[in-house]
Amino acid sequence: MASALPMRAQVPSVGGEHRQHASWSPYDDNGGTVVAVAGDDYCVVAASTRMSTGYSILTRDKTKILRLNPKCVVASAGMQADMETLHKMLHMRHVTYQFNHRKPMSCPATAQLLSNTLYYKRFFPYYTFNLCAGLDEEGKGAVYTYDAIGSYERVGYGCQGSGKELIQPVLDNQLKAASPLVLPQQQWLSSLPLEQAVDLVKGAFVSAGERDIYTGDDVEILIITKEGVRTDRLELKRD
Repeated sequence: MASALPMRAQVPSVGGEHRQHASWSPYDDNGGTVVAVAGDDYCVVAASTRMSTGYSILTRDKTKILRLNPKCVVASAGMQADMETLHKMLHMRHVTYQFNHRKPMSCPATAQLLSNTLYYKRFFPYYTFNLCAGLDEEGKGAVYTYDAIGSYERVGYGCQGSGKELIQPVLDNQLKAASPLVLPQQQWLSSLPLEQAVDLVKGAFVSAGERDIYTGDDVEILIITKEGVRTDRLELKRD
């Protein structure tokens, strides 16, 4: 993937001296962090609402979660323009799928659609860091994490965005089984009860908000169960 930082080139002047000019870059990282945790009968998805560029805050209330249906959402951090374009594309294809099949797209099918969409743009990738999360056909939590060009895997929990290096170790410590023999058939599920998983996500965001200037203001939290989607909100530091 191309770097979000502008490249500098040496340009000779008329007098023989060299001046540095910053060349234009098509990418800008607007920050933000997204987290998802899957359980036996739930999925928790959370995203910070701050959108920044450099040291400037552009808005304090920008959602990074696309709700496709009551059992599947896509959460993205990174460049705002690419995120909006990607979400509009996924929404359009989901509506087309519903019209043709008379039912909403399942979470595994949406995960494959997102992978295909990212891979289609592999030569000029969307500058986004994505998670697809929800409930599968059996009602179990499902979280899919992606790289820049669509390679993905199903995991028990995932984190993307500017606060990943701060939150991922917390999730590993609390959710990763000490031995693969503990859950040999369900390594992609969290063993935490729902409320403990929500508290863990909130605590991780509070910690990241103290150290990452691009993660702040508020956290939008979606709790997906068979009864539907419940929303919550957590206030973070605003400085």
